[in-house]
Amino acid sequence: MKYDSTSKRIKVLHLIKSLGRGGAEKLIPETALVHDQNRFEFHCLYFFHQKQNIIDELEAAGIQTHLFPAGNLELFFQIKKVKHFILQHGFDIIHAHLPWAGILSRFVGKELSIPIVYTEHNTWERYNKISYLGNRMTFKNQDVAIAVSNEVALSMRLNSIWDPYRRGGRLKVRVVQNGVNTEVFKRGKTEDGRPETEETRNKTLDARQAYQVSGIKHQVGRGKTQNEELGKNVLRIAQDGDLRTPSLRDQLGIPEDSPVIGKVAVFRSQKRLWLWVEIALRILEKFPKTHFLLVGDGEWRERILSQIKKSGKSANFHWVGVQKYVIPYLSLIDIYLSTSEFEGLPIAMLEAMSCEVPVVATRAGGIGEVIQHGKQGYLTEIEEWEELEKYCLKLLENPPLQQEMALAARDRVIEKFSMKRMVSELEGIYLEVIKSGK
Repeated sequence: MKYDSTSKRIKVLHLIKSLGRGGAEKLIPETALVHDQNRFEFHCLYFFHQKQNIIDELEAAGIQTHLFPAGNLELFFQIKKVKHFILQHGFDIIHAHLPWAGILSRFVGKELSIPIVYTEHNTWERYNKISYLGNRMTFKNQDVAIAVSNEVALSMRLNSIWDPYRRGGRLKVRVVQNGVNTEVFKRGKTEDGRPETEETRNKTLDARQAYQVSGIKHQVGRGKTQNEELGKNVLRIAQDGDLRTPSLRDQLGIPEDSPVIGKVAVFRSQKRLWLWVEIALRILEKFPKTHFLLVGDGEWRERILSQIKKSGKSANFHWVGVQKYVIPYLSLIDIYLSTSEFEGLPIAMLEAMSCEVPVVATRAGGIGEVIQHGKQGYLTEIEEWEELEKYCLKLLENPPLQQEMALAARDRVIEKFSMKRMVSELEGIYLEVIKSGK
């Protein structure tokens, strides 16, 4: 397909397996909001529908969404359907995310003359054998592979040296580090991104917010039925307009003088949240006023909540589930703690930093490319996670140092990891592959 700059906008098709609330998925609408949509038109095709998804956010960002229901292996029966869909809509570029969508896009690209851009969000060693082999054996059949960090780029280069199908190919590897919209992610904003005022603080609770905050916050110590009833009651009061919004600290039961350590994450094994809880319990032995906030959900939820309950310290832990608007929660946090075994370049961490939260984390993936040890926070080696306790205590015991690092965290994101910089680089790649054709 040849692009005629005088005739139409460049039509970009984002291809991704599902639209859950992971970092890779969230980047699609967040970048679209910053893109020049006078020059680009965005669509998103996905294959697996989840209850907790970001479809409304994509549509609000001007992205048209399309669903072709299919599981992992069923994707390969969608090649002809996707091919016809692309021809029907006249797309100029496929931008695929994560291995399964990447593999599918390369098979489609064999039958169509369309540029393919692929974003790799993690190191290859962390994928299961099937997705790893499929990714590796088809990898050079695309135009540009984008790595979200230098470590991910190195992993791609090392693992794609051998290609039985197309040695050399047309592939280029580029590093485009993840970014965050620093104009939106600011400490103290309301959930929709507006500056918080006394008026907005005292408005009636939104029904969704009422259910999520009041219905879930006690789940560590209460049964599911009790929490459902509590949520229904609060929902009813909120819908009647009788409930005024107290501060989020009051809603969660966190005293005003208590420091908060938190994390936003999908609850899966790579995050090692059992170690996160272990570090939290050790901190409580020395700094008992500390509270801990977890935002997110996933397959490890019940095990993590059970670990907290068995500790007898449930009153100091607050799990609020998946939240569409995380800014109010990030604005509560004094330290962002991460115990991950591996990462690409975590979006939630960048969002926290933009909200003036210093980071204490393992040096997993791209985290070490963002955090300068001793400036915006502290880093440990992945297997030296026990050292995280020491660094958290150092910040808890020295509020001026914590504040200094908080400001440095936001400055770091503005300077090196802004969404404007990321989108500018992406648009450059789109224009490059369109110009070169296939």
